[in-house]
Amino acid sequence: MKVNLQDIKEELKKYANTISKLFSMDVGICDKNLVRITGSGPQKIGEIIKGRANKKALETGETTVILNPREDSICDGCSEKKCCLETLEISTPIRNEKKIIGLISLVSFDEKQKEKIENDLKNYLDFVEQMAELISIRFTEYKENLEKAERENVLSTILNTLQKGVIRFDENNIITTRNKYALKKIDIDSEIIGKKVKIESLEDFLMKEEIFKLKIDYKEVEVVGKILPFESFGRNEKLFIFDDMNKVNSNIRELVETSNSVSTKNIIGESHFTRELKERIKRVSLSKSTVLITGESGTGKELVARALHFHSDRRNAPFIVINCAAIPDSLLESELFGYVKGAFTGADKNGRMGKFELSNGGVIFLDEIGDMPLYLQAKLLRVIQERKVTRIGSNRVIDLDIRIISATNVDLEKRIEEKKFRSDLYYRLKVIPFELIPLRHRKEDILPIAYKLIKKYNKITDKYIQNIDEKVENILLDYNWPGNIRELENTIEFMFSISNNGETLDVSTVPEKLLNIDEKVKVNEKTFDFEKNYKLDDFEEIEKNYIKKALKIYGSDTDGKKEISKKMSIGLTTLYRKIQKYEIV
Repeated sequence: MKVNLQDIKEELKKYANTISKLFSMDVGICDKNLVRITGSGPQKIGEIIKGRANKKALETGETTVILNPREDSICDGCSEKKCCLETLEISTPIRNEKKIIGLISLVSFDEKQKEKIENDLKNYLDFVEQMAELISIRFTEYKENLEKAERENVLSTILNTLQKGVIRFDENNIITTRNKYALKKIDIDSEIIGKKVKIESLEDFLMKEEIFKLKIDYKEVEVVGKILPFESFGRNEKLFIFDDMNKVNSNIRELVETSNSVSTKNIIGESHFTRELKERIKRVSLSKSTVLITGESGTGKELVARALHFHSDRRNAPFIVINCAAIPDSLLESELFGYVKGAFTGADKNGRMGKFELSNGGVIFLDEIGDMPLYLQAKLLRVIQERKVTRIGSNRVIDLDIRIISATNVDLEKRIEEKKFRSDLYYRLKVIPFELIPLRHRKEDILPIAYKLIKKYNKITDKYIQNIDEKVENILLDYNWPGNIRELENTIEFMFSISNNGETLDVSTVPEKLLNIDEKVKVNEKTFDFEKNYKLDDFEEIEKNYIKKALKIYGSDTDGKKEISKKMSIGLTTLYRKIQKYEIV
C-alpha cells in the first residue's frame, strides 16, 4: 500500500495558507521529488519547485536558509542567478519514520519582509519546523487509519469466509464486529454491532468444545465455541468463535453413523449365547478396564469391540483399529507410538502421531494381539500401567485417556508356555474377557444372520431376494462353517451373484462345498492319502497335513501361498500363522 503527501493535499493547503499569512511569503509544499502539491504564489500545482535551498535541504536533511540570494555560495552555478528576484529562501524537510517525504518551501521577494524575518529568524524557523512536524504527524495518522481500515477489511473478509459465527467485542462487552454467519446462527434479524453481548460458560463440553449460553437483546441460545484474546488494533478486545448446537450434533451423528455406528442391534442372533453377549456388552461398556476378546477368525470380534465403544461414554470419541498381524514388525512400533522428525531413516519429515495418540479420549482396538512381537509387548504393558506414551525419538511424555480392547484367535496361554507372549501383559489385557464361540456351536444364529445379510445385499444389488428355500436352510444349518460368520457372508454373496431374478435362494445357488458333505469328506480323505484314520474332532492334524500337501502342489512361494489361502477361504496372514503354528518347514 503506497501512501504519499498528495493523499492529504486538502489539509496541506490549510497549513500552507497559515504559513503564508504569518510570513507574508510565497509558500509551496512539495513531495520528495519536489513536485508542488499546494501553496500560494504564481507557481502551478504539479510543477517542479525551483530554488537552490530546496535541493540543499533534500541533500542535507536539514532546514536550509539563503539570506542573500545570488550572493550565497549555494547559488553558484544557478542558471537563473542573474535574473533572480528573490530576497530570502527557506526550505524545511518534512520527515516521516526518519525519511524525507516532502518540503515546506518559502520565498520572499520583499526587502522589508526579509528584514522582519531576519530580526526574529530563530522563532520563524522554529515555527516552520513545528509545521513540518505537524504535517508529519497528520500524515502518520492518515497512513495508520488507512492501514487500519485495510486490516479491518481483510479481517472482515476472512471472518465472512468462515463457516462459523464470529463476534468481536470490547472490554465492556460491546460488539464491534460480527460476520454474516453470526446473525444466521443466532437467528436474529436485527443488527447487533453496538449492542451488549453476554457469554456465559455452561462448564460442559461437546466434541471437546465448550458449551456457552449466548445472549444478545431478547435472544438467548446455546452454542459451542471458544473465546480468544484479540489486541491487534491496540484495543483490549476478544473474539468469540462459535457454532450452533444442531450442526455439531448433526456432525456427531454423521460421524457415528458412518464409522462407529455398531451397537448390540448389529449383533444378530437368537441363541442363548448371543443374547447373553449383548447383555454383557451393555453391562461392561461403561468400564475403563481393558477387554480381551478371543475366538476363531470370523466370529465377529471387531463387531463386539465396536459395540463396547458405541455403548460407552466414549462413543463420540475416536475408535482406532490396528491389526498387529498385518503390519511388519519394523513398522508396528512407529504405528503404535508415533515418532518425531528425524527419529529414523525414512521417517516423515514432519513426524507422525501414533495410534495411541490418535485414540486419546476414545478407544484403541488391538486386533490379532497374539502376533505382537515380544519387545513391543513390554512397551504396551508400560502404556497400560502408566497411561502415558512417548513418541520414538522424543523425551516428551503424552498423557493418555484411552480404553484398550484387544482381540486374538490364538491360544495366548499356549503362547505363554512357548515363551512367545508375556504372562504379565496377558493378565493386564484380560481384565474383562469375552470368549466368542464359533458359529457351529450356535446354530440358532445361522439363519437370522443369513436373512440379515440378504437385506444387506438387496440394498447394494439390483436384486430383491425375500426367502431361502427350506432345503437350503437345512444345508446352511448342517454345514460346519469353519470360517464362521465371514464364511457365511461370502456364501450369501456368492448365492446372490448366481441367483436369477426370483425372490428365493434355492439349491441351485448353493456352493458345491456345502453339498454332499459326507461324500466330500470321503473324497478328501482319499485325496490326502492319510496314513491313519483320524477322528472327526482331530481337525488340527487334518489341517496341518492339508497345508503340507498343498505346499507341495502349489509351491511355497508367495503366489503358491496366496492360492492355498484362497482354497482354504482364509487370509494370507492367517495362513502364515498356521504354517508357523504347525512348524511346517
